[in-house]
This record gives sequence, C-alpha cells and structure tokens, in this order.
Amino acid sequence: MALRIKSRWHDDEQERSVEEIGGALAFIIWRIAKDKAINLHGQDFVYESDEQRMAVIVEYLIFQLQIVDRLARDQLGMDDESRQALVIELARKLAGHVQDNSADLFGPGDYVQPFVAKLNERGAEYSEFSYKDDGPSYPFMRHLGFEMQRIMGDSQANRWVIDQVMDKDGYEVDKELRRAVYNLFD
Repeated sequence: MALRIKSRWHDDEQERSVEEIGGALAFIIWRIAKDKAINLHGQDFVYESDEQRMAVIVEYLIFQLQIVDRLARDQLGMDDESRQALVIELARKLAGHVQDNSADLFGPGDYVQPFVAKLNERGAEYSEFSYKDDGPSYPFMRHLGFEMQRIMGDSQANRWVIDQVMDKDGYEVDKELRRAVYNLFD
C-alpha cells in the first residue's frame, strides 16, 4: 500500500515562511522514513531492537535532508542564504521529531545531540556524491545502502538489505520527497 502524503498548501496564494515550509517538510520526511523502516520489516528484514529501527529511520532522515538541500540549490534555484535557512530549520524540526519519538520509546534523555552529530558526519560524507536531475548518483545511493547494512548487520535475514535500499527503497524515497518538495514550493 502506497504512503499517502499531503504536500499541497490549503491556501495556494499565501506566501510561506521558511519555518512553515521546514515544518511541513520535516513532517513529510519523518513519515517517509518511518514508512521505509516499516517496509524493510515487511520485506522480511529483521530488527533486533527498537534502537536498530530508530537508527534506520535516522539514516533515512539524513538521506532526505541531503536531497532537500540539493533540490533547493540545483532545481529550486534558492540563493545560499535561503537554502541554508531552510536546511537549518528542517534539521531543527527533524531533531525535534527524533527527540520526541526517542523519548517515547527509550525514556528521557538527550537524543538531539547524537542526531546532530550524525547529521554533520553524514553531511560531510554525502557532500562527496552528486545529485542530478534524475536523482541520486549511484555512489549517493550506495552510501545509504552501506549505512543501512551496517545498522542491520550481516545476519542471514539482513544480508541483502543493501540491495533493497539501493535498488528500490532509496529511489522511492527520492521520488516521494521530490514530489512533496515541488508541491510545497509550487
């Protein structure tokens, strides 16, 4: 069953702030990441813990943030200042989602700092990969698959997760997110 995402504004004529767009995108990105984590389980990949499942969600969040940054720069034609404001606001909202959901699952604690550290680490790694008009390059997708494989492990049940992520799920994420971004900026 396909994930239904509302990505159009109720009042198309009203100008939207970076905070509004960042909030809407963060909600959409969270839903897509959660859906793809659920999809992996539905494809018979095995999570050993809720921490592992949350780590998968976080990797999808970071992957999508990288895509938004590339789309804002290359296809939406945003200037550097606007793009940076959008990415920072989006990262802030995503950190809030991670904090709230992690606290619900694992109890009180600071989940923002580890998320931001991972976001910065992955940002440096993804900066080496290209994103074209038709989506993420092979190395961009390979990096997502590699990180998912590290999280899921090499057990018999999970040894093909890299293929699932690279060949199917990653491209679906890109397609769903692109549509949402274009709709929100339309």
